[in-house]
Amino acid sequence: MENVSKINLSKEKNYDYGKLDLNDPKTLDTLTLERSDWVRAFVKFMLVTAIAIFVFFVPVNGSVPFGIIYGGAISIVESLVVINGQQVGALLLTTIILMGTGITSIIGKFFSKKDSKLYNYYKADSIIHPFLYMAGGIFILLYFLNKIGVYAAPEMIVGASTGEMVIPGVVIGVAFIIPVGAFFIPFLTDYGCIDFFGILLEPLMRPLFKVPGKSAIDASASFVGSTTMGIIITGRMFNGSVYTAKEAAVVATCFSAVSVGYAHLVMETAAISEHFVVTYFVSFFLAFVMAAIISRIPPISKKPDTFSNGREQTQEERTEGRRKFGPELVTTGVNRATMRAHTSGAMPRRIIRSVVDAFPVLPKVITLLCSIGILGMIVAKYTPVFDIIGYAFFPLTSLLGVPDAMVAAAAIPTGITEMFIPVLTIADQVAELHIKTRFFVTVVSMLQIIFLAESVVVIMNTGLPVKFRELMIVFIQRTIIAMPLAAIFMHILF
Repeated sequence: MENVSKINLSKEKNYDYGKLDLNDPKTLDTLTLERSDWVRAFVKFMLVTAIAIFVFFVPVNGSVPFGIIYGGAISIVESLVVINGQQVGALLLTTIILMGTGITSIIGKFFSKKDSKLYNYYKADSIIHPFLYMAGGIFILLYFLNKIGVYAAPEMIVGASTGEMVIPGVVIGVAFIIPVGAFFIPFLTDYGCIDFFGILLEPLMRPLFKVPGKSAIDASASFVGSTTMGIIITGRMFNGSVYTAKEAAVVATCFSAVSVGYAHLVMETAAISEHFVVTYFVSFFLAFVMAAIISRIPPISKKPDTFSNGREQTQEERTEGRRKFGPELVTTGVNRATMRAHTSGAMPRRIIRSVVDAFPVLPKVITLLCSIGILGMIVAKYTPVFDIIGYAFFPLTSLLGVPDAMVAAAAIPTGITEMFIPVLTIADQVAELHIKTRFFVTVVSMLQIIFLAESVVVIMNTGLPVKFRELMIVFIQRTIIAMPLAAIFMHILF
């Protein structure tokens, strides 16, 4: 980075931004503009930020526009192909992608010449990955054939608690979330929105959670949008050297929470939807309490304070949050956001780059979601594995005074497969189970965050610096910490 005091970009219109580390907020402080250029950049920041806030955070008829847009895209594509009376356009497209990924992964990993494009695409994958990709392709093909009435696939693979849950709700959803999200992410990250709100929230987020203020935007994107969207934003921020490895790990494992809409579906299944507001508020509050804890214990606390470009985070950057909220902080935020809007250039170029960068990630993510998700569901539904593991949690659920302690203990570990599964395992018993039990299982499942059918796969395929083993440790930590916290509110509220 070029060491300069002030650079007037209005006078140096052809300045090479490659000389600057624009992901360092302090670099933005060294940039200036003539008044007319500053006003134009400020208006761009305001307009783009308004669009980003509307798309990601403003509910319209109970759903944010981002959810409406990708849901609408699924519906349109689905209606394009009708077979035997079934609209299967989106399913057919996803099936082709997954089958293609399964076949090319075998070829690329085991038969392609080294340094070929196909070999390099799968080079970083383990020996196990091609078989998981192939399994994902086979699972969705069976589901597709069963859907159109051509072949009666095994219930174990395509049933209501396995394929029917994973493929329409998760796999197809994420297949459209990734490209639609890639289109809109630049509105959120590239034109000042993150910079402005980041510095304002720094005095809160840094001392409490060891993360920059801009991470609050990630958290909000998860809560009101989707888990996948929050993780994708985090991955983009880390790979762009905006977050350090530790910050990215904290955000991905602590703030990639379940969305409001999905939470409502979970609570309906647990028959506590009449307590939606209080249950969701408790989960929201406890998620931040747990973030403060998880960020301070290994393995997350041991992550380096290093950006993806190799730069070490300075002590000054870590202590910036100590500044008190006031006019100076707002002024700095506005100026940084304005400079970001100016240096980011034309919006179409940013959008095209974002979408192009997203597509190499998409096939691997959704194929693994399908294979790992369905395999996890099969284990949960058709084997006693989680019942056996549940015995380890029984002493704790009993100690915490959870009614139906064994039922709750057996449900809790199934959260590693998919966030919905703990509640699904008690769904056929809700009429007999105490409301305390249903509340407890629901809240703990919403606080576990780490699950194989979505968050684990997306975290590991977006370049985030967290290993599979570490994610499993964090899952255990979150579960053990969540249980007593959920029990406290269970006893207070019911």
